[in-house]
Amino acid sequence: MSAVPAGDPSGPPDERAPARALAGLRERKKQQTRFALLDAALELFLAQGYETTTIDEIVAAVDVSQRTFFRYFATKEDVVTSFLAEHDDVLEEALAARPPGERPFTALLESLRVMLRTIAEGDPADGTRFRRVRQVIETTPPLMAAQIARHSASAETLAAEIARREDVDLEDDLRPRIVVAFFLAAVKVAFEDCARHDIWDAGTVASRVEETVALVARTMRDWI
Repeated sequence: MSAVPAGDPSGPPDERAPARALAGLRERKKQQTRFALLDAALELFLAQGYETTTIDEIVAAVDVSQRTFFRYFATKEDVVTSFLAEHDDVLEEALAARPPGERPFTALLESLRVMLRTIAEGDPADGTRFRRVRQVIETTPPLMAAQIARHSASAETLAAEIARREDVDLEDDLRPRIVVAFFLAAVKVAFEDCARHDIWDAGTVASRVEETVALVARTMRDWI
C-alpha cells in the first residue's frame, strides 16, 4: 500500500527522484559551460589583451557557438563583471541578514568578511578566477569604467539596506550613502593597493581588504 495519500500530485518519492536528478545534471552542465567560457576568456585576456580578444576566439577555445556564449553573457565585458557581481550579491544578502541594532559600519564590515570568506575558502578554481579577473580589470581602462558603474549600483543597494535597518528615509537622509561611500572607498583602496604590490592571491587579498576597511573606522575616529 502506498504511503502517499490518494490524489497527491507530487507522486511517490521514487518517481520524483529521476526528474530531480536530471534537473540537477542539466544545471551542473550549464555551470560547467559558463565556467569554461569564463576561464577561456580570462586566459585570452591575460595573454593577448582584453580589447584585442574577440568573442569568436573565446567560443573557439571552448568549441561552442556564439549563440551558446550569449546564453550566459550579454557582452564580452559581462564575462568579467558578472563574476564580481555574484560577490556583490553575497555582500548584499549578508548585510540584510545582520542582527538588528548593529552599527551600520560594523554591519558592512561583517558582511564583507562573509563575502571574502566565500572567495578565500571556496572552490580553489574560484580563487584563481578572482585573481585573473582582478588582473584583467586593473590593466584594462574600459573595464575600470565598468567597475565604477558596478560599484555605483552596489552602493545604492547597500545604502537602501542601511536606511531600512536604521529606519530612515534614503531620499531625505544622506547618512546611509555617506557610510557606504566610506566603506566602498576603503575596499577600492585596498584592491588598488594589492594590485600595486602585485598581490593577487584571493586569501591574501581578502586579508588586506579587511584590514583596510577596519583602518577606515580608526581613521574616521582619529583623524576626523
